[in-house]
Amino acid sequence: MSISVLLCVSLLAFQEAPIAPAGHLEYPDTRTVDHVDIYHGVQVADPYRWLEAHPHSEPEVANWIDQQNQVTQTYLQGIPQRDQIRDRLTEIWDYEKFTTPFRHGDQYYVFHNTGLQNQSVLFATDDIDKPGRVLLDPNSWSDEGTVALAGTSFTKDGSLMGYATSKAGSDWKVWRVRDLSTGQDLPDVIRWTKDGSVAWTADNKGFYYARYPAPEEGQEFSASNENEAIYFHALGTPQS
Repeated sequence: MSISVLLCVSLLAFQEAPIAPAGHLEYPDTRTVDHVDIYHGVQVADPYRWLEAHPHSEPEVANWIDQQNQVTQTYLQGIPQRDQIRDRLTEIWDYEKFTTPFRHGDQYYVFHNTGLQNQSVLFATDDIDKPGRVLLDPNSWSDEGTVALAGTSFTKDGSLMGYATSKAGSDWKVWRVRDLSTGQDLPDVIRWTKDGSVAWTADNKGFYYARYPAPEEGQEFSASNENEAIYFHALGTPQS
């Protein structure tokens, strides 16, 4: 049975009571601006353009989001069945999960989740019938759980692995390189990448990747991303 069906069943089980608190929602005022774009000679008003600024760099946008979240959370916390729905969904989702194992070199790899972990853990083993060792545990990367694994790329012989992390849901990725014989990271760090992975050379001396020019300080989340280019990184050298 799919999660969506189970959710519907769970909701129907609680339909005897009102599904949400009654009353009119009071949303915070949202100011408008006199902004007009011209597309092919047609004027198009965009009075809420100011909300496109990133909250990290524009306090007014961050405050607007906080006020909207307060309205939402006040409404949701008033739903009588909320705790029951949360408990039922937690029960449904709490089961051990494995991805399909994959192999690089003489090692097998598999992502495993004990049930309610925020992120699955990457394990490595030389025997598919054994549990193996923890290679990457994204759950340990930040106290808030906001740093995620955003990609992996293994060398052909399976001796090195590039892996990317992203923070707080950002499109920006930071690539690092792990020596799989020691489980330790090399000093190499690659920044200002977004889409795509890294492509290793056959001799393991480096990899190709795509990146954007570094944005100005404070503009990391608001500057336009233009002029993406292909670079080659030689292991043991700084990105510059």
